[in-house]
Amino acid sequence: MPVFLIAATQSFHLSAPGRASRCADVRMADLSIESCGMKFPNPFVIGSGPPGTNYKTIARCFDAGWGGVVAKTVSLTDNPVTNVAPRYGQHRFSTDDHAAKRGDTIGFTNIELISDRPLEDWLDDFKRLKEEYPDHILIASIMEQYDKERWQELTRRIAECGVDAFECNFSCPHGHPERNMGAAMGQDPSMVEEVTGWVVEATDKPVWAKMTPNIGDIRLPARAAFKGGAKGVAAINTILSCTGVDLKSLRPIPTVEGYATYGGYSYAAVKPIALRMVSELARDEAIGEISGIGGVAKASDAIEHLLLGASTVQACTGPMLQGHDMVKGLISGLDDFMEEKGFKTVREFVGMSLPYFTTHHDLADRQAAAKSAKAAGPSSDLQWGDDLTSVTKDLTTN
Repeated sequence: MPVFLIAATQSFHLSAPGRASRCADVRMADLSIESCGMKFPNPFVIGSGPPGTNYKTIARCFDAGWGGVVAKTVSLTDNPVTNVAPRYGQHRFSTDDHAAKRGDTIGFTNIELISDRPLEDWLDDFKRLKEEYPDHILIASIMEQYDKERWQELTRRIAECGVDAFECNFSCPHGHPERNMGAAMGQDPSMVEEVTGWVVEATDKPVWAKMTPNIGDIRLPARAAFKGGAKGVAAINTILSCTGVDLKSLRPIPTVEGYATYGGYSYAAVKPIALRMVSELARDEAIGEISGIGGVAKASDAIEHLLLGASTVQACTGPMLQGHDMVKGLISGLDDFMEEKGFKTVREFVGMSLPYFTTHHDLADRQAAAKSAKAAGPSSDLQWGDDLTSVTKDLTTN
């Protein structure tokens, strides 16, 4: 992956719950990072969705301190988009059905479609945002039918508004699959390469391709995107799911007029899957810059994405549940981490944890070589007996 080192330092005056604000004159680590020719003031980016669905909320994201915004996905106006309500479902964790609280949300499902606003309204928003926030990174998310003229018309019209980059939505798990849009396109590497090439041909702005996790090997479409000329990939989009079933009505959730459809799963519960896929992409030499997405609820989640190869980190469900100011906790948490570890720039530790992945057989060989099998406890299946929880605890890292 390409490496950019940022030498400058900067000061922040941001506070987070439970932490005193820093004085403006205190020097901190440089939280900025350059990716695909764009200079982000910090690596935290609003992911495409409701937090970036119109001028007002995008402006609030910039004012709050987000390093960039990927606007909600748009298409040409003649694509029919009709959202329903309710369109979200929360997965809460509690051992007591009556004890679940708002803070217990670990997963979030949505059946929301791309923007239902006319493209013409979006063009006005893009122009206004770049006029009022010229130094902020604004990325347009685009999705279209399998038609070169439509993709290129959409790209050219938006590029004229001054956006900084494009993110091709090859990954929405629901909505218009019959037109080969979203994940239906993103699951076909040859289609990803071809369509990426169409967009790259129509603009001189950086192009990212957003990857679907609903596939056997996420590296295949990612490689195809880079072959098509993409400067980066964003991963992962939501995981196709069913939130659950309402045990009173016996109907799946979210329920609309008694019926449901599969939706995209996000938030904390998907982080292990997202980290696995981001790290797989980062370990592939054919794949360049990565914008990590998935499971970001707090600063440590975002830092894990960076350590596993992402150079920017997107969040969408997090700010939906926590608000625009969620970024302040991300910034202060990243600064604390860098101060503790002695990192001067973010780029210093991007991908730092990747060399420590290996195979199961290699783990066994390393353990034997270190003669630590006895210290680690028995490894035979015969250790399992009546007390499952104690054995599980002995064999768990954290």
